[in-house]
Amino acid sequence: MVNESYYLSQEDGTEVQRDEQALTRGNYYVVTNGSITVNDEPWVAEFREAVRQKNRRCVITGEVAEAEYGIWRGFEAAHIFPLAYESNWIQGNYECWITHHPNTRGSINSVQNGLLLRSDVHDLFDGYDVSINPDNDYKVVCFRRDRKGIAGTRIEFGDDERRPVDQQAVLANMRGAGEPVFECDFPPGSDMMG
Repeated sequence: MVNESYYLSQEDGTEVQRDEQALTRGNYYVVTNGSITVNDEPWVAEFREAVRQKNRRCVITGEVAEAEYGIWRGFEAAHIFPLAYESNWIQGNYECWITHHPNTRGSINSVQNGLLLRSDVHDLFDGYDVSINPDNDYKVVCFRRDRKGIAGTRIEFGDDERRPVDQQAVLANMRGAGEPVFECDFPPGSDMMG
């Protein structure tokens, strides 16, 4: 946004204070005393196209992504390390692991920090409901009931030099490396309550 003379308001008109806290789900309004220009910067298109060409399928479900007439419906390029936390990316010097730098706007938009996901799976990934554990052969972990049948599957990145960097371990750091506490295998005949 070009004009910084705006604020967010909740549905009841209450102004949302600017702080480091993430917004909760809900409806918000942009209130301004001037005009706001929203643009689709070139880096957005570059990142999206690079991730599409790299993966060509949802990396979690395996569903092949096919564009019809140049339109990709149902598949989205997801940032592994969230774009909203770019300052943390810079502070943690995660750029040092990136070998494929984008032409525009920072290493966080490298194809190595992206995954092509089906839209519904992207929503789960961004909501921290699904994780990929690089320390367990890229196992998909669900932190809520798995309605998509993806828990326990493994992601195959192959030898593609544009794959996420193992040393970066961003998949685990940002989405949780641990298994969910409610997913336990108890030995047969054990009495966990006793």
